[in-house]
This record gives sequence, structure tokens and C-alpha cells, in this order.
Amino acid sequence: MALRRAVSLLLSRPRLRAPVPIPARRTPKGPPPPPRRHFSPPPPPASTVAEAAEEAFEAAKGTRDLLDAFSRLEAVLPPSDKRLALACLKLGQHLDGSGSGDPSRVLSLALRSLGILEAAPNPTASHSDAVSLAMALHLAGSASFDLSRFHDALSFLSRSLRLLSPLLPSKDVAAADASGEEGDGDVEGFDVRPVAHAVRLQLANVKTALGRREEALADMRACLDLKESILPPGSRELGAAYRDLAEAYATVLDFKEALPLCQKALELHESTLGKNSVEVAHDRRLLGVIYTGLEQHEQALQQNEMSQKVMKSWGVAGDELLHAEIDAANIKIALGKFDEAVTVLKNVAKQVEKDSEIRALVFISMAKALANQEKTGDTKRCLAIACDILEKKEFAAPDKVAEAYVEVSSLYEMVNEFDKAIALLKRSLGMLERIPQAQHMEGNVAARIGWLLLLTGKVSEAVPYLEDAVERMKDSFGPKHYGVGYVYNNLGAAYMEMDRPQSAAQMFALAKEVMDVSLGPHHSDTIEACQSLANAYKAMGSYALAMEFQKRVVDSWRNHGPSARDELKEAIRLYEQIKIKALAFLSSENSAIQLPEPQEKEVDSDSTRVAQQ
Repeated sequence: MALRRAVSLLLSRPRLRAPVPIPARRTPKGPPPPPRRHFSPPPPPASTVAEAAEEAFEAAKGTRDLLDAFSRLEAVLPPSDKRLALACLKLGQHLDGSGSGDPSRVLSLALRSLGILEAAPNPTASHSDAVSLAMALHLAGSASFDLSRFHDALSFLSRSLRLLSPLLPSKDVAAADASGEEGDGDVEGFDVRPVAHAVRLQLANVKTALGRREEALADMRACLDLKESILPPGSRELGAAYRDLAEAYATVLDFKEALPLCQKALELHESTLGKNSVEVAHDRRLLGVIYTGLEQHEQALQQNEMSQKVMKSWGVAGDELLHAEIDAANIKIALGKFDEAVTVLKNVAKQVEKDSEIRALVFISMAKALANQEKTGDTKRCLAIACDILEKKEFAAPDKVAEAYVEVSSLYEMVNEFDKAIALLKRSLGMLERIPQAQHMEGNVAARIGWLLLLTGKVSEAVPYLEDAVERMKDSFGPKHYGVGYVYNNLGAAYMEMDRPQSAAQMFALAKEVMDVSLGPHHSDTIEACQSLANAYKAMGSYALAMEFQKRVVDSWRNHGPSARDELKEAIRLYEQIKIKALAFLSSENSAIQLPEPQEKEVDSDSTRVAQQ
């Protein structure tokens, strides 16, 4: 450097033009001191910069601070660094949880984290790495759900659960942890149960959106089991978990399963929060709904009144209290107290705005009371007012409006306005098909349309709706749900009307098989399905099979005792009728086949096997 500087100085001097006298010799001096230079300190190592950026990111709290800190960390870390993957995961979780982030951005962060973690050698070699990977998959599933990419969400979440399941503690260990005893529920110092709970809960949401309600209920039950293992026995949050699961069962009309869960929630909230807490009010209102579904209307009304009393004492007014009052009116209608119900509804109508959704519900319930009193004109006027309000709310609350249209259609059906009922159901079905989370309702509405078309003689139009309803309901509620059995039964009736007894027999056999499981072999609807099957075989000329199933009908009604005397008499008459036809057929064929006689003991052969034979 010094040599280069000296050369440059020499080259920059002006050239001499005249000879210069040689100066006298002087005593030589030492070289001049080098010029003073100011050096900046050396840059810190890259590892120190990364550590500082990482610490700043960990210390950041708000969304803006996290985004700024993430940008600085991203600039100093290699693209494949595991720390960057964990930072993407943390930022994505923050944006997802706070609701301040675009789901597309959250998904991008989740996929970036996932890509880095999966690219590492043996990404699940350690438990902590497996948990990080599972959390990234959960974040991707949550963002996909928000973007209505339900099948993608299901794939991500299922993979996450497969990673977490082997890491969960056994039931004994989980019980010890929940009771405060020492347990080994942690994985390398990290409890995986809250992560598994979050994954299960999101799986339930996705399956509900896909219409797979039975599978969603299984995931919600698993969520409750995890919470029971995590939370102490008297936890308020545990009570809310009991109530959430009870409400899920009530949604699919499984009130028997819902009742003990809601009672547990009520007991827990009363013991921890007192009998006059808002949580207790919510529990009691749900209990009222459940008792109504079980047709225990006196208990339902009692729970509803206690719920209202608590809400009023705490000053909880507004929509929730008004809905509770409408529930009370509906219970009074079920009890036959129509005038009392109308009085309650008029009082609610005074408290709401003219075009509010609650006012529409008031007029629907009022129409129900009037229809039961056979006041047809007043019923239709109430329904017209309700429909005018609901039509204005279709875009704002399509799911609630679609559900209300279904109830309105049932009331039009009560006053024999079948065309209006069918039109409203079709309108409701069109709205539900645009709401992914309402797929479980589509099967019910399609089944109702098919049944009304069948009732009004439009058989060829009814069959496609009924066939569609069967598939939708099997996906939503499972192949053995009693609703599936009823749709099979209606399909069989439609095929009989179309003079297709063989197809009808297949449907009736399937209906009986489902009802045997869901309702029991001695339920009146199961017996009716068996009767329909006997009629179909009779129409086919298969008299041996017709007598076989007719004999079952006779034995089943006989087991009902004196209360089914008329049904038993009719079943025996039909049996004798089939027997006469069979004897006439056999005599014309010169056959000596012995025919079965009705016995008191029911035959245990499977209906589907006999149908195939």
C-alpha cells in the first residue's frame, strides 16, 4: 500500500524544465511518520448478527413488530435454516390467531415452514422435530379451511394427527397429569396434547363443512377426552367443552347422547360459578332444546324459564333473551298452550325492529300456533309476513334464512299449500348448495322435497331428489342413521308407484336393515318397513318371501301387546290374503311346497340376505 502511494505521488509531480542546482548535503533525517488513518472496527461474525435478529424476533409482540423483526431475520438466515422455518411458523400462527392476516399469506408461511422442515434429513427423527412439523401442517390446514379448500385442509390435518398420535401419553398417564400427579405426558419438555386438541378441533370443523357430521362428532369426542386429560376436574373451560359437544349432538338430533353431556356442563358450572351465572343460563337453555327434542316438554319449559330468570337477573338482554322467549313459546305450542304462546310472541314482536330476523321467527312461531288451531287464513298471513322479511335477509344470513324457509314450508304443508312448500324447499336447497358448511342440511331438504313430490303424485320428479338425499345423508350421518332408512322407505314407495316392485323390494330391505339398527326391530316404523317389503314381494309374485316377511309383521305387532290390537288384526288379515294367493298360484302349478304359518317367535334371518335370495 505504501509503495503504491509513493508511486502515485511521484507520477503526480510536475516535470522539471530547467536544471536545478544540487543543494548542499544535509544531515539525513529519519522517514516521516505515516499519515494517521482512522479504521472502522471489524464487522461482527454472521452468527452474532443472526442471533441478535433471532432474539429481536422472539422479543417482538405486536403484529407490526413481528413483521419487521421477521424481515430482518429473513435477511440474515440461509433459506433452508431451521430457525427460519420456526419463525415462519410463529408468524403464521400469530396472524392466524389474531385474524389480522390474509389466509393466503398464512398458508404461504405455513408451506414455507413445511418445506424447510421436510427437506431436513430425518425430519421426524426427534420428537420436537415431529411436533414442529405437525404444527406447520396444522397451520396449513387452518389456512386452507379459511380459504374453503376443505379437501386440502383435511389432507394437512390428517397428516398432522398421524405425527402426533404416537407422541400422546397413555390414558393412565394423562389421568395422572390431569390430577396433578407426576406423569410423563411431555415430549422433550413439551406437552403435545394441546396441539393434538387443536388439530382434532380443526378436523371437526373441516368434516362438518364437508357434510361428514358423524366423523366430526368422533373428533369432537376425542377433543373432549384430551381436555379431560389436560384440565383440572373443576375447570370452567371443561364445562364449556361438555356443552359444545352436547350442542353438536343436538344438531344431528341425537338428543339421547346430548342430554348427559349438557347435564355434566350444568353441574360443573353450578359448582364452580354458582347457580346464577351466565354459563348456567346457557346450559339451561340448551337443556330446554334437548328436552324438546326428547318430547319431554314440561322439563323443557322448566329449564327455559330458569334460563330466562338468570339472564334477566344479570341484565343479559338483547337477542339471546329474545331467542329464549321464542323457544319458550314453541314449547308451549308443543304442550298445546296456544294462546299463552301467542301472548309471549306478541310481547317479543314489540321489542324488535320491523325487518329484523327475530321478527320473522316470531311470525313463524305464531303461524305454528295458529295452524294448530286450524286458523288457516291467519296462518297464511303470518307466513307471508315472515317470507317478506326473510327474502331481504338472503344475502346477509343465507344459512339462517335457508333453515327458516324449511320451517315455513312445513307450515305451508300443514295448511295443504303443497306447491308453496315445495317451492320454498327448492329455494332453500339452492341456497344451501352455495354454503359449504351446510352440506349436512342438503340431504334433509332434498328428502323433504322428494317426499312432498311423492305425496302430490309427482313420482317421476320425486325419485331424483330421494336418490340424491340418500347419498348426501349417508355421507353426513353415516349409512345406519334412521333418516337414511326413511328415505330408503320413501324410495321404495316411489318405485312401487312406478310399478317397479323389484327395485322397491331392494329399497324396503335396505330401509328395514337401517331401522333394525337405528330404531330397533320392534319399532313401529321398522315394522311398517317390513310390511312394505312383504307387499313388494307380493306384487312380484314371490309369495314365499311375502309370507316370510308378513309373518314377521304379525309376530312384531303381537309383541306390542294390547296397544297394537288393531295393527295385529290387519297384519293377520294380510297374511291370510297372501296365503290364499299363494295357494291359488301353487295349485295352478301343481306344486306341493309347504307354506310357513305365522308364529309367535320372530324369525331372525337377515332381511337383506332374504332379499338377495
